[in-house]
Amino acid sequence: MLNFLWVDNNKEVCPMDFRIWEPKEDGQTKNDQFREMLKIAKRREVKPEAVVADSWYGSLDNCKCIRDLGWNWVMGLRKNRVVNHEEKLENLEIPEEGLSVHLRGYGNISVFRFVAKNGRIDYFGTNIENVSKDKIVSLVGKRWQIEVFHKELKQTCGLECSQARTSRSQRNHIVLSVLSWIKKQELRRKQNITFYRQKWDIIKQSVAQQLEYELLVT
Repeated sequence: MLNFLWVDNNKEVCPMDFRIWEPKEDGQTKNDQFREMLKIAKRREVKPEAVVADSWYGSLDNCKCIRDLGWNWVMGLRKNRVVNHEEKLENLEIPEEGLSVHLRGYGNISVFRFVAKNGRIDYFGTNIENVSKDKIVSLVGKRWQIEVFHKELKQTCGLECSQARTSRSQRNHIVLSVLSWIKKQELRRKQNITFYRQKWDIIKQSVAQQLEYELLVT
């Protein structure tokens, strides 16, 4: 499942679009679906500060598509990505303020290197001019909300609980799971109740009603 989310400065999330990857049926790759959703968002007059994605979607075609739509992008880049004609990112000395490099087939971009506490190294590239590392950290941090979104869909909206076998039924189930998330998000904003508390309240109410029914019957 490929999701396209809007995340504002307060990290509030709004699902904009999604795709279900079934190459045998639609003949599309995930990157095809990615670009398709971007073009639809453009027709809807969406104006993002930047399109942010992990290295899976950091292909040249995707970066050029975003540029052609008039948007900025921040993409994860693999450590073996070739820049400056023949150099790999992992072999470059990248200062804290970032480094301007030439991406073949695209032009100049800025790249940043991040080292996690566990030693993991990640690289991010962007077409934003004169951008600071703090700004990249802020934009990349918003992307984490898509991981939270996936987790909430699975754990509180029954995304993975479908026992349907046909493609149409499975798609319907996924749509209903997303609609359920939207309703839960509305309650979270209005009543400040987490998704997990909402789910537990439903369970408690159901158990209480069942116990009451059994007591009345006996």
